[in-house]
Amino acid sequence: MENNILVEAIGLRKVYGAGVTALDGVDLSVRAGEFVALVGPTGSGKTTLLSLLAGLEEADDGTVMLMGNRLASLSEDAVSDLRGQSVGMIYQSYNLFPGFNVRENLGLPLRLMMRPPFDAHLRSRELVESFGLALLAERYPSELSGGQRQLVAIARALAANPPLVLADEPTANLDSSAARHIVARLRELADTGNHGVLMATHDLRIASQADRVLSLRDGRIVKETVLEPGRSSREVLAELA
Repeated sequence: MENNILVEAIGLRKVYGAGVTALDGVDLSVRAGEFVALVGPTGSGKTTLLSLLAGLEEADDGTVMLMGNRLASLSEDAVSDLRGQSVGMIYQSYNLFPGFNVRENLGLPLRLMMRPPFDAHLRSRELVESFGLALLAERYPSELSGGQRQLVAIARALAANPPLVLADEPTANLDSSAARHIVARLRELADTGNHGVLMATHDLRIASQADRVLSLRDGRIVKETVLEPGRSSREVLAELA
């Protein structure tokens, strides 16, 4: 992959219903080792953009390159396989399976990929340990707090060790302490150099932890801000405002 680009969008356009333009010519890229924040108000197109990048929806115009593959040239099954191997999705609503406990939820992505049960069990045990979930492993989603559910959702997104993580408002339902913990986890992922993270958020304080911030408004990226390390949070927030 050129310059270690994990996903790239070129001129993406998406129109819904009676001429409602969700995206209008969006260009972006995310590389391994990079944490990119996508900010904008509700209705600006953040969720639509993440869905197009993951191949969950098709663009009306433009190109998505995922792991060097042009999604429009692949079959539906091939896109699904590529997404399963390359993309970890983190949803605002957690999307945990209520009938499975934490350990089972963590192993589910590998089971869906038809990996042997032993592999799924081993990987879920690794994630339980690395994310500090040992005391929660046998609990069900209904027995967890919002912050705990989101942490499990992040761990599950990494079950297949995908290079690209797409997070849709992962801190929107959390208190400030839990939100900081979640963002720190995403920051750590990018800092390994093995993963790229694209996180949609409406919170500039959360976005200030990223390497780059893309401001989306009315379906267009209107501003890109590169955040240099070592700057105060006040300086960063002033630049993003």
